[in-house]
Amino acid sequence: MSVLEAVRTGRARSWWERTAPGLAVAAGGAGVAMAVNRLVPALSALTVAVLAGVLVGGALPAVTAHGLRWATRALLRAGVVFLGLQLSLAEVLRLGPGMLTVVVATVLLAFTGTLALARLTGVSRGLGLMVATGFSICGASAIVAMDGVARSEKEDVATAVTLVTIYGSAAIAVVPFLGSHVLGLDPETVGMWAGLSVHEVAQVVAAASPAGAAAVGAAVIVKLTRVVLLAPMVAGMGVIERRAGGAVDGRRPPIVPLFVAGFLVLLLVRSAGVVPGAVVTGAKEVSTVLLAAAMFGLGTSVRVGALLRTGRRGLLLGLLSTVLVGAVSLGALSLLGHR
Repeated sequence: MSVLEAVRTGRARSWWERTAPGLAVAAGGAGVAMAVNRLVPALSALTVAVLAGVLVGGALPAVTAHGLRWATRALLRAGVVFLGLQLSLAEVLRLGPGMLTVVVATVLLAFTGTLALARLTGVSRGLGLMVATGFSICGASAIVAMDGVARSEKEDVATAVTLVTIYGSAAIAVVPFLGSHVLGLDPETVGMWAGLSVHEVAQVVAAASPAGAAAVGAAVIVKLTRVVLLAPMVAGMGVIERRAGGAVDGRRPPIVPLFVAGFLVLLLVRSAGVVPGAVVTGAKEVSTVLLAAAMFGLGTSVRVGALLRTGRRGLLLGLLSTVLVGAVSLGALSLLGHR
């Protein structure tokens, strides 16, 4: 073995020795989150993972820190890439131009409206952007994707994920109750409303389920159409951040992060119809595991005291954003003739 090869081998071994303990802990956290999700499907594995990380973060040994940081960054991005295989443009286009317009309008109004509400409530710019992204598009996955191009703190990301958990869970009970019993909407419209206004996919399914199978089918298609908007939203914010002269980790943010480009590539591959169903199912599981491990790592970096300092304003922002998204989406459906 040459000297150069020995140096490279030593570096690789050193990196692995520093990373392995934290990576193992993140994998364990993901396993726990997946198990809880199996027992209680309404609880997203990502939600459970980040909360578990927050609970144990202060008790973990220092040797796990490097691996957990690596998991938070690398596995998040890999999970978002695999998310692309869950989407098909054919399913999106079947909604028709009217419903597609409703989805786009709801996302844009929810995003810009939540940014305005963030300024009114006095939360930090980073937290406002994370909440606007998560509440308008697809919860935790959207938050971590936006974090790739934005100037935000880990506490902002974790707080936004926590707010997604709180208000998305509340929507599981509120949306079907209001839709079916108060407003008298038909099952398909209840499903569409859930798909437009609820954050995580698991929460959307749970919110639409009381209205029946037709509602669940409509909810999932509408929800995945919102997810498609993740890439252009992140790209647009990347352009804004570069023009503003912002920096992420000391570097100018990319217009389109590499992992978002990977998400788009896999979306197009799935849309071409060349991916077997078993691969799509497997990719969904892989994406969930990767994101859960990363969310656990994110949670361990959060200190509850920092969250509590912005808690009231964050909770208020989450409430106002939830009401905004629900009202805008319901109004748009009414204009389209869904009642």
